[in-house]
Amino acid sequence: MPILNLPTTAGTLAPHTIRPARKFPAAKPPFNRIAYAAAHVVADPLADADPWLDAAIDWERTIAFRRHLWSLGLGVAEAMDTAQRGMGLDWPTSLELIRRSLAAAKDFPGAQIASGAGTDHLKPDAHVSIEDVIRAYEEQCAAIERLGGRIVLMASRALVRTARSPDDYAKVYGRILAQVRAPVIIHWLGEMFDPALAGYWGHHDHAKAMDVAVEVIAANAAKVDGVKVSLLDKDKEIAMRARLPRNVRMYTGDDFNYAELIAGDPQGYSDALLGIFDAIAPAAAAALEALARGDHTTFHSILAPTVPLSRHIFKAPTRFYKTGVVFMAYLNGLQDHFTLVGGQESARSTLHLAELFRLADAAGLLADPELAATRMRAIMATRGVEA
Repeated sequence: MPILNLPTTAGTLAPHTIRPARKFPAAKPPFNRIAYAAAHVVADPLADADPWLDAAIDWERTIAFRRHLWSLGLGVAEAMDTAQRGMGLDWPTSLELIRRSLAAAKDFPGAQIASGAGTDHLKPDAHVSIEDVIRAYEEQCAAIERLGGRIVLMASRALVRTARSPDDYAKVYGRILAQVRAPVIIHWLGEMFDPALAGYWGHHDHAKAMDVAVEVIAANAAKVDGVKVSLLDKDKEIAMRARLPRNVRMYTGDDFNYAELIAGDPQGYSDALLGIFDAIAPAAAAALEALARGDHTTFHSILAPTVPLSRHIFKAPTRFYKTGVVFMAYLNGLQDHFTLVGGQESARSTLHLAELFRLADAAGLLADPELAATRMRAIMATRGVEA
C-alpha cells in the first residue's frame, strides 16, 4: 500500500501507510430514518473569474455528485450552507442550482430533495424592515415552489439584524408558514457555522432561543415537517426533540454527535440533514441500511470511525468546514481538482489537511488508496511538502 510522509504538529514529517480500502456494502433503501446530505457545489477551476468575487460553477460535476448521493439512497439538501450559500453562492445561482437538481432528480424515482429558501438576496442593513424580510422569504419560497420543490426554511441574517424581540420571529415565520404549499424543514443554524446568526430567535442564550423556536413550531405545526438544529450540542438537540409536536421531526445537524443521535434512545431519535454525509456518503448509507435491519452493532461499527473525521472537518472555525468536505471529494475522485467557490481551498492549514487524510484513512473512506495518495502528494507539493 502507498506510504506518504505527512507533516505533524511537531514540525516534522512522519510516514503514513494507507490502509486497504474498506468495501461498504451496497445500501438497500428504504431506511428507517430520513437522511439528507447537504451537498457541496463543484467550482469550475478553468473559468475566467475571480474566485473571491464570482461563483463559477461546474454544473456537470455538481449534478453528477448529486446523482452519486441519490444512487446511495441518500436525499439531497440543496443550496444550503454546505454549498456556500450566502458565503459565495448568491440567490440567482442558488435558484439555478435548485432548478438543475430538481430536473436531475426525476431520473431517480423516489429521490428526496429539499431546497434552501432564505433572504440572502436582501442586504441586511439598517434600512431593512420586518416586512422586507417577509417579502424576501416569500420571493424565494415562491420561486422554489414554482419549480415543484420542497423547502428548507433557512435562518435569515437580515431577520437577526432587524428583529427587536422574539415576537418579530413569530410574525415572520407565522406569515411564511401560512403561505407555503407543503410542510417545510426549519433550519436553526448556530453562530458557530455563521457568526452573523448569533442571537437567533431573539436570544443569545440557546435555552431561551429554544423556547421561542418551539413556540413558533407548535403554533404552525401543520406546516412544519421538521426542524434541523445545527448547534453542535447533543443535549440541546435531545432536549428540543422531546418538546416538538408529535408530527414534527428532528433532523440532526450535529456533525459531532450524529451517530448516537440518529440511533436514538428509548425516548426518540433524530433523522438527519448533515453536511458530513456529503463526505462520508458510502459509509452513511451502509450504516443506515444496517440500522433499518435492526443491526445496531454494524451501524455503530461503520459510523464510529467517521466521527473523529467529522469533528476534525467541523472544528473551529466551523464555517470553514467546506474545505474539508470538498477535499474528501477530490481525494476520492468525485471531482478532479481541489478548488472551492470563494477560494476556500486556502481556508484550512496544511496540518489540517494532513490530519484529515489520516482520519479519512482510519475510517476506511479512501475509496482508491493509490488515487488518494497521488492526489495528496500533489496538494502537499503545492504547500512545500515532499510527501
